Amino acid sequence: MIIVLLCVYLALLFLLVKLGVIRLNLFWKVSPVIVFFLLLVGLFIPMNWGAPQGEALVVRNSVPIVADVAGEVIDVPVEANAPLKTGDILFRIDPVPFESQVNALEAQLKFHELRLSQMTQLQKSGTGRAFDVEQREAEVEQIKAQLAGAKWNLEKTVVRAPAEGYVTNVALRKGARVANLPLAPAMAFIDTSETVIGVEIPQINARYIEPGQPVEITFKFVPGKIYAGEVESILQAVATGQVQASGSAVAPKQVESVPFVVRVKLDDEEFAKRLPAGSTGTAAIFTDHVKPAHMIRKVLLRQIAITNYINPF
Repeated sequence: MIIVLLCVYLALLFLLVKLGVIRLNLFWKVSPVIVFFLLLVGLFIPMNWGAPQGEALVVRNSVPIVADVAGEVIDVPVEANAPLKTGDILFRIDPVPFESQVNALEAQLKFHELRLSQMTQLQKSGTGRAFDVEQREAEVEQIKAQLAGAKWNLEKTVVRAPAEGYVTNVALRKGARVANLPLAPAMAFIDTSETVIGVEIPQINARYIEPGQPVEITFKFVPGKIYAGEVESILQAVATGQVQASGSAVAPKQVESVPFVVRVKLDDEEFAKRLPAGSTGTAAIFTDHVKPAHMIRKVLLRQIAITNYINPF
């Protein structure tokens, strides 16, 4: 853009010289250098503060699906990359061992409730002890607690989608065994209920960014188009500023100025839901400073949107 403006100035200067409006003396000969310096220092460098631009990335939360109970898989009705709603079935585990446990506990519960009833009648007639009744009551409560746990295990033989989304790379098949270990997920669930768009902004340009400021984004996935949004938040930590608890002394590490991440939200929520995870693009944030440069940033962003038709990088 600075080259375009400079070319416009040179064309105007050439026209004025040809028309005899000005004489081409030493000042006008060096004026393009002066104009270039003024544009650079007075407009384009401050534009990075007032309307910072950065790379945008669409990310989604990935939930590792780990079964709450271990067993043999008897059905996998889900298809890879097919849209799912909260509660849709992902796969089923053989319920027979868990049903038998529930049936056994229900039978024990009936027996202990019968013994409790008998002990209560004996106590009321004066031939039984209160201790025996209390003991039977404790046994009944214990069986009820075990039965509740067994029913919960039986219910968990049907593994369901935790949110709206889809599963990818479905390798689980009927006959496989799954374990209730956090390090052995059966599949990966991509949560589409929330779209997270992060924009990397160099630290030197992030000073005036605040939540609620307008944003424009163009994606390589949809070249030639601009989508409006707003700043949701500025993440308050990056990996280089993170300290983890350990038993070691401070270990100096290389200090580098990594970009800050700004989270933005698109106004078109339906389009945001359709964006694949990993979609990249370019975003511009329009702050309350250096407003004359906002129009130039809008033009530059639209140039990027057009070049996305042919630029794969």
